[in-house]
Amino acid sequence: MRDGMDPQPEFSRPIRLDTLSVAERGHDIEASPEECAALAERFGILAVDRLAAQVRLKMLPGGELVRLNAKFQARVRQACVITLEPVPQDIDDGFDLTYGPEEEVEDTDILVDMDAADPPEPIRGNAIDIGEAVAEHLALALDPFPRASGAAFQDMIEDDADTPPEEGGKPHPFASLAALRKK
Repeated sequence: MRDGMDPQPEFSRPIRLDTLSVAERGHDIEASPEECAALAERFGILAVDRLAAQVRLKMLPGGELVRLNAKFQARVRQACVITLEPVPQDIDDGFDLTYGPEEEVEDTDILVDMDAADPPEPIRGNAIDIGEAVAEHLALALDPFPRASGAAFQDMIEDDADTPPEEGGKPHPFASLAALRKK
């Protein structure tokens, strides 16, 4: 962050609130190659080859809340967690968000109710950045442990208690654990 300001999102598509109404409005957005490269760097993956989304926005009755419904498609490449080979992944996902006025949060204990509805996302300024919303949900949809086809971890600890002693005649450090497992 520079000068105390938030950094500019890599895939920014702000929609001004004064352009919204209770009638739903659609937006088709797609990341440029430069935006895809910046997103890949942000997410720490090899590449974002494509990111496109169909986003619908509308004001909810009362005029304070905005409903966002999005479907997005992406093609990404991540490094295999075992071999580091590129692993391509096609993502076809969607999400819904509600935006509302930014509320002051008091410095008190916060109680979390897992069954309660999520609070509205805060509206900052006079716009909702639908590109950033899509980018955040793409990050959530990424495979946290991508594996190339056929890649597997090899067992690193011997299964038997009769493991040969280490140099110096000392028993293997895991020999006693293996003996316990046999009981």
